[in-house]
Amino acid sequence: MRQFGLIGLKLEHSFSQNYFTQKFDTLGLADCSYALYELGGIKELPALMARHPHLKGLNITIPYKEQVWPYLDEVAPSAARIGAVNVVEFTTDGRRVGHNTDYIGFRDSLRRFYPVRGDAAGALVLGTGGSSKAVEAALRELGIRYWLVSRNPLSRGLTYDDLTPAIVSAHSLIINTTPLGTFPAMDQCPPIPYAELTARHYLYDLIYNPSETLFMAKGAAQGAHTKNGFEMLCLQAEESWNIWSR
Repeated sequence: MRQFGLIGLKLEHSFSQNYFTQKFDTLGLADCSYALYELGGIKELPALMARHPHLKGLNITIPYKEQVWPYLDEVAPSAARIGAVNVVEFTTDGRRVGHNTDYIGFRDSLRRFYPVRGDAAGALVLGTGGSSKAVEAALRELGIRYWLVSRNPLSRGLTYDDLTPAIVSAHSLIINTTPLGTFPAMDQCPPIPYAELTARHYLYDLIYNPSETLFMAKGAAQGAHTKNGFEMLCLQAEESWNIWSR
């Protein structure tokens, strides 16, 4: 058997297992399986790998995208540049190689949603975790200037209290990389001044469950364009499979 899976802290509502199980069935890959592995801490990873010697690939989600590095033998340039790993490849010679496909998924999905132009207004990236690093890499590649926004006044960028009407007006793209609003805590959202949003704003939420977060709903009520993270998730999953099956 070729075994694949997802590691994270809480995975009960993950999409990955169904996605890859259906993919293996469609491709007729009876020797492939995909499982969810909830880890109470990243230090549990070596024991997991020892229990599953036939692992060929892992997806990584919150909060281990940055913590997994010490358990890898090599980091691909994409992940090294971004500073976060969301895919681990188990090579035929026994090495564990970290990759980042989040950045590819977000970049290609954003191109279909946001009218990227050389003179486009900038972006506000809400959150500074591992997912935000992939978003930053994609924005840099697309030539979109951006500010990071977080609750921590000591981090680089802006705080939510800094988001004046002028700043919100000057940034037509707002990306939520935080878990605020994820099922089942759907009554939460990032604390931005939603009343300042207009029809020229584009709100992209990396969350895909629920399909419309409170962040998106509040933006849509102001006439803003909205998109969730489902397409990004599918695109990054396909890139994961490209890495594992090459």
